[in-house]
Amino acid sequence: MPIHVGGTPIGARTIFVALLASMGGFLFGYDSGQISGIQEMPRFIEAFSTEPGPRVTWPDIAQFNSWLLGLIVSSLSIGTFIGVLLGAPLADRLGRRAAMSIETLVFSLGVVIQVTAFEAWWQVAIGRGVSGLGVGALSAVVPVYMGETVPSQLRGSCVACYQLFITLGILVSNLINLGTREISSSASWRLPIVIGIPFAAILGLGIWLCPESPRWLVSRGRNDQAYAGLSVMRGLTKGTADAWVEADYAAIITAHEKDSKMRPAGWLDCFRVENKTLHRTLLGIMVQALQQLTGANFFFYFGPTIFQGVGVADPFVVAVILGAINVFCTFLGLYALERFGRRIPLIVGAAGMAVWLIVFATAGTVGDPSSRPIGTLLIVAASFFILFYASTWAPGAWLFIGESFSGRTRAKQAALGAASNWAWNFMISFFTTPIVSSIDLAYGYVFAGCMVFATVFAYFFVYETKDLQIEQVDEMYNDPAAKPWNSRKWVPAGYTARNQLKEEKSDVLAVEDPQHGEWRSQPDPVTGEERDTVRKHKETPQRTQDA
Repeated sequence: MPIHVGGTPIGARTIFVALLASMGGFLFGYDSGQISGIQEMPRFIEAFSTEPGPRVTWPDIAQFNSWLLGLIVSSLSIGTFIGVLLGAPLADRLGRRAAMSIETLVFSLGVVIQVTAFEAWWQVAIGRGVSGLGVGALSAVVPVYMGETVPSQLRGSCVACYQLFITLGILVSNLINLGTREISSSASWRLPIVIGIPFAAILGLGIWLCPESPRWLVSRGRNDQAYAGLSVMRGLTKGTADAWVEADYAAIITAHEKDSKMRPAGWLDCFRVENKTLHRTLLGIMVQALQQLTGANFFFYFGPTIFQGVGVADPFVVAVILGAINVFCTFLGLYALERFGRRIPLIVGAAGMAVWLIVFATAGTVGDPSSRPIGTLLIVAASFFILFYASTWAPGAWLFIGESFSGRTRAKQAALGAASNWAWNFMISFFTTPIVSSIDLAYGYVFAGCMVFATVFAYFFVYETKDLQIEQVDEMYNDPAAKPWNSRKWVPAGYTARNQLKEEKSDVLAVEDPQHGEWRSQPDPVTGEERDTVRKHKETPQRTQDA
C-alpha cells in the first residue's frame, strides 16, 4: 500500500531506494572522516612518519612533514576526481545499478591496499586513491540515479539523503576512531579502515533489490521495465494503471523521443550553448565548488588537530560532537529543501556560514586559542557554522546536480559538477596543513569571503526546481521569461501555481501523438505500437479529427 505525500502516492520502495543508494555517500563520509583521527594515532605515526621528533606546538604534525600529510589526506580526492569522470560513461553503458556494484568493489580493493601497508606511507596513499576511484564514481551516479528514479514530489528529500549519509559516515568513523585509538597495536588504525568493506557490500549487493532507473531503461528501449519500475516506486503492483504513473511515464517517453532524434551525447556536448546546456554545466561546476569552499572539510579533515592545538583535552570527543551536530542538522536540511525549496536555503545558508566563519577566524587570531574562553568560542562558532552548512549547502549541492540537467547529457554534466567538488576537495585537504602553519586560524577569513560570494551567486544564478519533474526543469531553463529570482513562480503550461503540481490527477491522461491519435501513454517511439504489457488497462488509439 502506498503512502500519500501531498496527495501523491509514494511507495515504501522509494524510501528503501533513497536509503540504500545513499550508502554511496556513507562510504565517502566514512573514508573522509576516518583519516582525521587516524593521522593522530601513535601507531599510525610510528609506522609511517618520515621526520622523527616530538610535537611542539600546533599545527606542527609530529613526525610528519606537513606536505606529506597533506598528500596522504588528499590522495582520496585525487582518486575521486578521476573516478567521477569514469563513473558517468560506465553508468550510461552498463546501467546505474551495475555501475554502483562495480564501484563498491573498487572501493574495497583500495581498503585492502591500505590495511596491508606496514611501513610505506605511499601504499596508504595509493590505497586511499584507489578507494577514491570508487567513491568518486559513486558520487557521479548516486544523485543521478535517485533523481531519475524517485517521484518528483519526494525527490528533494530523497536525493538530499546522499548528504545525510555522508554525515552519518563521518560520525560513524569518528566513533570507531574513538573506540580503537587506545589499542596498543596497529589494529588501532587498521580496524577503522577495514570496516569500510562490509559497508560497501551493503550497497554493492543491496542495490539489486532496487529498480533500475526508468529513464535509463527507456533510453535502452526497455519501456515495459521502466513502466513497472515507476509503478513500484509509487507503491503499486506492476499491472496497475495509475494516473500518476502514466504522467511520469509520458514525460519520460516524450523527453526520450526528443533526445533520440539527436546523436549520442559526448563530453563536448555538455559545453554547447543550445538548450542552455553550457549554462547549466557551469552552474553545476560552480555550485559544487562553492560547497567545498564553505570550508566544511577544514573542520572534518583536521578537526582533532585543530581542537588539540587550542587546548581541548580530548579532540576526538569534540570531533564526535561536531559529527553528531552535522548529522542532526542535515535532517533539518531535508525538511528545509522540501519546505522552502532550493534557492532560499542556499542564500540563507551561505550568509549564515559567512558570519560564523568570521567569528571563528577573529577569535582564533585576535584572542588566545589556547585559553578556555576562546577555545569554547571556537567550538561554538564551529558548531553554528555546521548548523548552516549541514542544513543548506551540504545536501543542496548534491540535489542540484541530481535534478538540473537534461536527459541527454545528465550523467556527464553531473560528473563534471562532482569532479569540481573533488578537485576543490583535493586542494583544500592538500594545502590546509601548510597554509594553517603560516596563517593559523585566519584561514577562516578565506572561506568567509567565499561564502559572501556564494550568497550573491545563489540569488542571481540558482533556479527554483521544487515540485517540478526533471523534464519540467528542462523546460523552465529554456523559457526566456524564467529568471532565477522569479523562477519560484514559474509553472509548466496548463498550470497557474506550483502547488497544482501536487494535486490529484484525473483518471485518464491523454498524450497527443500526431500519427497515432491519443493514447493513455505514449506509444513505442520506434514501432509506434503500444508495447507496455505491464499496464492493467490498455487503451485503443482514438483517431484525431483530421486523421
